[in-house]
Amino acid sequence: MTPSSASQDAPALPASAYLPARWLPLLYFAHAHLALLAALAALVTTPQSLVGFFYHPRMLAVVHLVTLGWISGSILGALYIVGPLALRLPLPARRADYVAFGSFAVGVNGMVNHFWFDLPAGMAWSAGLVAAAMAYVAARCLSHLRSAPAPLAARLPIGLALVNMLVAAGLGVLVAIDKVTPVLGVRHLDAVLAHAHLAAIGWGTLMVVGVGYRILPMVLPSAMPHGFWAHASAVLLEAGVLGLVGAWFGGGRGLVLATALVVAGLLSFLSRIVWMLRHRRPAPSERRRPDWAVAHVAQALLCLIAAVGLGVYLALAEPSSTTLAVASAYGVLGLLGFLSQIVVGVQARLVPMFAWSWGFSDRACAELPPSLHGVSAFGLQGLSFGLWAVGIPALAWGLAAEQVILVSCASAGLLLAVAANLVNASLVLARLWRRQGS
Repeated sequence: MTPSSASQDAPALPASAYLPARWLPLLYFAHAHLALLAALAALVTTPQSLVGFFYHPRMLAVVHLVTLGWISGSILGALYIVGPLALRLPLPARRADYVAFGSFAVGVNGMVNHFWFDLPAGMAWSAGLVAAAMAYVAARCLSHLRSAPAPLAARLPIGLALVNMLVAAGLGVLVAIDKVTPVLGVRHLDAVLAHAHLAAIGWGTLMVVGVGYRILPMVLPSAMPHGFWAHASAVLLEAGVLGLVGAWFGGGRGLVLATALVVAGLLSFLSRIVWMLRHRRPAPSERRRPDWAVAHVAQALLCLIAAVGLGVYLALAEPSSTTLAVASAYGVLGLLGFLSQIVVGVQARLVPMFAWSWGFSDRACAELPPSLHGVSAFGLQGLSFGLWAVGIPALAWGLAAEQVILVSCASAGLLLAVAANLVNASLVLARLWRRQGS
């Protein structure tokens, strides 16, 4: 890895500056898992109130549990680990960081409750708490990102994602206000679609691209991608998502071109994945097979390809009952199949790395903890992967076809998968933080 000139000029910091915050990432991860479990529990117990046209209060509550509670919460927590360990970006936890987490958790829970009980008048303050927390984390990361000794291929999409997160959060507040008092001057549903895609593509997907260029070489392992196509993926995605927002605010003009730019950006990203697969490095000998982290990432990318196909169809097709059904499957494949599952795959590698770092510190850096490759509950990981593999297509089909029993059963399987992931993460922490001989 060749640092940029900016990173070469960065002041040297002691190794302890790059030890991740101990408890803050775990608070974000715990809240994120609870949010996803709550979303799936709602699908298990009340599927009849959630099928059909997606824009109704209870489905919006479930969607925000997934997008804000689970995906955004997991990313925010991961930044406090990836920043120090992978990007060499110091992010010590301060009192304000815990206040930001509290603001985020209260805001997400408030939004979900107001959606569920269809109380739009109280939505804006909840969205404001979430936006304030995100703005604080973004400001901390952006202030150090330019000088971080990480490749531009990773820093560029991460920086764009953080800016898009702020814009999406602000737009979300305006959409909440617009529900009660129209202020945006466009159809409310168009504003919702603009907000949703800015959040899912501009924030979630661009962050996956940036972190992926730094973390996926560790997950596989492989050489690190660089050069024109790695940079082009971020530029094309950013241009495409801004085009989508402009199209929805402009009466649909430019929607096809914006979609094409997003697809081109995703294809560029996928081409770098192929490049990484062609430039593999030897994996640690103690890593068990099959590698469930890699399997989750592969399955997530397959869901991304399927979601891209459905998204292109939706951009070109005239609205009909068929497009409504396809939209439900598109949402499941994009939000749960791709974004959620790639979070699961990356966490499967990130949590042991984080726990090992603190286990080594707890031993005064004089005694090695157990190998991070052998502490996961292998059977639980395999069970989780199998349930994700079956549950995602089943849930996508169930929501598209309005099959209530299938929605409930698929969600129950995914709920069990998430619970297995949570138990496995707890075991990893216990095994790596516990002193040998204690």
